[in-house]
Amino acid sequence: MNQLGVEVFTPHWEFTYGMDRMRELFGDRGRRGLFQGDFVCHNCRELNWDEPVFNPYTIRETGGVKVAVIGQGFPYVAVSHPQRFVPGLTFGIQESQCQRLVDELRRDKKADLVVLLSHNGLATDIKMAGRVRGIDVILGGHTHDGLPQPIVVGRTVVVNSGAHGKFLSRLDLDVRGGRVQGHRYKLLPVLSSHIPADDEMAKLIREIRAPYETRLAERIAVSESLLYRRGNFNGSFDEIILDALLKRFDGEVAFSPGFRWGLTIVPGQEITMEDVYGHTALTYPNVFARELSGAEIHRIMEDVADNLFHRDPYYRQGGDMLRVGGLSYTIDPRQSIGRRISEIRVNGRSLETERRYKTVGWAAVGPELSGPPAWDVVAQHLRELKRVKLDPRPRVKVV
Repeated sequence: MNQLGVEVFTPHWEFTYGMDRMRELFGDRGRRGLFQGDFVCHNCRELNWDEPVFNPYTIRETGGVKVAVIGQGFPYVAVSHPQRFVPGLTFGIQESQCQRLVDELRRDKKADLVVLLSHNGLATDIKMAGRVRGIDVILGGHTHDGLPQPIVVGRTVVVNSGAHGKFLSRLDLDVRGGRVQGHRYKLLPVLSSHIPADDEMAKLIREIRAPYETRLAERIAVSESLLYRRGNFNGSFDEIILDALLKRFDGEVAFSPGFRWGLTIVPGQEITMEDVYGHTALTYPNVFARELSGAEIHRIMEDVADNLFHRDPYYRQGGDMLRVGGLSYTIDPRQSIGRRISEIRVNGRSLETERRYKTVGWAAVGPELSGPPAWDVVAQHLRELKRVKLDPRPRVKVV
């Protein structure tokens, strides 16, 4: 980020490195870390003292305009990830606190422009724009939406610029008299094959990769199918992960979290260890097996679906639906909790509420587990397969 020249940053996954590493990289209210820009996050606070851990905002002057940037970190860190990474901390949307900051920046700091740098996700950004008065711009992330045009809510311009380096966005603002008089926006696709590498950045990447190059480059299989993780329900690389879990632990049902990492692998391409890491890299990667009743399986799926499809954006946590192996189901996202998931079948047979099933999963948000890391399980599965060819698997019916 320093090499890129990033000036202001707000967090999400960084917390999964633990607070010692967070402070080393980004500092806190009292000191700076290795990051040379401003790290801002108003909604991370000490649970017992209700004190902010990081600076809530930064103020910069550009183009003769006094710009205030408030950091809105991911609101659900403490429930989406293991709490051991953030002991004694609380997050949340903190709408009323954000309003107080906006008012303070306008009244006391004489800010001409107030920007919310947000990791809420687009739907939450839109709702927040309609409820917190005085935000001029929300620059958002988390749900990976690339908006070809901003969404304007009242006087607030909401921008989300995609993910994985696929786009850059440019927002020009005409600010006069402490108000935004107009804006111009472009979402710019990044065509990597047409852009020469930056020499200094390429050198830095080579230096960082050098100790791991041999391990990353290990060729472990060849794919005859298009493999990806990006999908609202199951992606084809998810099926590889799920197959590996089921085989390693002789399970009946497998679960894999619905985050959206990893590069697409095209037919005929070699799968390397780096590709496996790219799809499974977590600081809590351990695989586990346990017995669950049919009723518990159904309840887990309903809970995850509610986190994604709740009518109120403030109750959504983003990401995609829990990936499932050995199991198929029907989902109606418009229904309420307890009524979205139906017609669950395990290995072709209807789910039995009282029966107990051997389930396998990874990336548990509870206490630390001792099972093997997911990348080792997936890599060994691919080594044994040698060639990967997936037939269509209609696991999920959406109504």
